[in-house]
Amino acid sequence: MLPFELLLSNPLQFFRVEVTLDDINDHSPVFREDLVCFRIPETSDPGSRFPMEGAEDLDIGSNNIQMYSIFPENEYFSVSYGSRSEDDKYVELVLKKPLDREEQAQVDFSLIAVDGGSPSRSGSTEVKIVILDVNDNAPIFTQETYIVKVLENMPEGSVVLTVLATDQDAGVNGEISYQLSQAGGQSNSAFLIDPSTGEIKLTKPLDFEVSGNHELRVRATDGGGLSAICKVLVEVVDVNDNAPELVVSSFSSPLPENTVPGTVVALFSVRDRDSGANGEISCGLEDQLSFSLRPAYKNYYELVTVSALDREETPRYILSVTAADAGSPPLTSTQTFTVDISDVNDNAPVFNQTSYTMYVRENNVATVFVGAVSAADADVGLNAKVTYSLAPEPGAERPSCSCISVNSENGHVFVLRPLDYEHLRQTEVTVSASDAGAPPLRANVTVRLVVLDENDNAPLVLYPAQDGSPASSELVP
Repeated sequence: MLPFELLLSNPLQFFRVEVTLDDINDHSPVFREDLVCFRIPETSDPGSRFPMEGAEDLDIGSNNIQMYSIFPENEYFSVSYGSRSEDDKYVELVLKKPLDREEQAQVDFSLIAVDGGSPSRSGSTEVKIVILDVNDNAPIFTQETYIVKVLENMPEGSVVLTVLATDQDAGVNGEISYQLSQAGGQSNSAFLIDPSTGEIKLTKPLDFEVSGNHELRVRATDGGGLSAICKVLVEVVDVNDNAPELVVSSFSSPLPENTVPGTVVALFSVRDRDSGANGEISCGLEDQLSFSLRPAYKNYYELVTVSALDREETPRYILSVTAADAGSPPLTSTQTFTVDISDVNDNAPVFNQTSYTMYVRENNVATVFVGAVSAADADVGLNAKVTYSLAPEPGAERPSCSCISVNSENGHVFVLRPLDYEHLRQTEVTVSASDAGAPPLRANVTVRLVVLDENDNAPLVLYPAQDGSPASSELVP
């Protein structure tokens, strides 16, 4: 409205004039801000309203703002506008359905204000809806069960496996830490886990022979306290780190030399704590002709004799049994059996000569030493202890000559009484050498005693007789 006064001078008149200006649609709606940002929790309920500051249009009446709209339209928000009174107009964003930050973390659209002019004018502002995270998602592992194979010789500190859990929440609610527990209440675990990366490492070497499998539990916990658990199965792979073991059950030593072939000398078992080819064992006996190995029950072996033994030839055998596994490279163990051969009285005494000839002069003194016999026995101990005696002639109870004596201990030969060459020129006796075995073995030898002549007789005149008879005439050539 433009009011003014109109004054006419002749005649003088006074008029009030009001000029009403008719509005034309020459202004567009204008928002105060080009960008409006809302931060809305994802737990907001449908129907929640979020007030906005409306646009302004300098035009009036039907040329003023008539409606609001969203472009592009979305499934989460709509716009509500109206007037609570003549001077109280409102514009609100209305939530149509629940939000899910993990599905869509931000919603962007334009809010458009349109006036009622012809043609109509419009204005817009950008609306940015940032959906705030709420800890409504627990961590999720990429696998429910992780299975890994680990060589038992893997060094300490090696990474066995890395587990991974994800959390769709953001910020602290999506920050995951890992904790490790071992199933079955096992203590002194060989594993630890990096709480931030999920790397499972060895704290000490594994031993397949102690435990071939380890079952672990890993818990992933987010910053809001929600957690998930996965299982980790660690299969320990055997390596050939155990040599075969020989366990002797029985062993016989010394062994009589008359032991028959096939006699069991030792019984032993073999075992290898490794598995598969690493635990397959073969046994061998080194360079022996008198003994051999014979498989017995399961993993037992017998060490047996295969030929006759002779203590006098070999009094001791040192037998080396080697057990080797089938690993690559193979591991071996050696067990040494020292078998002593005990003596059996299987050797008779043997004289050092086939016969003896001894000499004595007649008229000898009593118990004169004339020589010695000697016999040796290849046995040992009592079986080799030799005693000497005079053996009677066949069919006689006593020796043929009572003038000869033999010392039973050393074989010295003595003539017990004086001899007369003119009555006995030589004689023979049989000397027997006997060992102390049970039963004893003996050997005989002939001893010839030769009597040497001495000049102990004067010449004897046979004729004429020297008996004192008177001499008679006789012609002497």
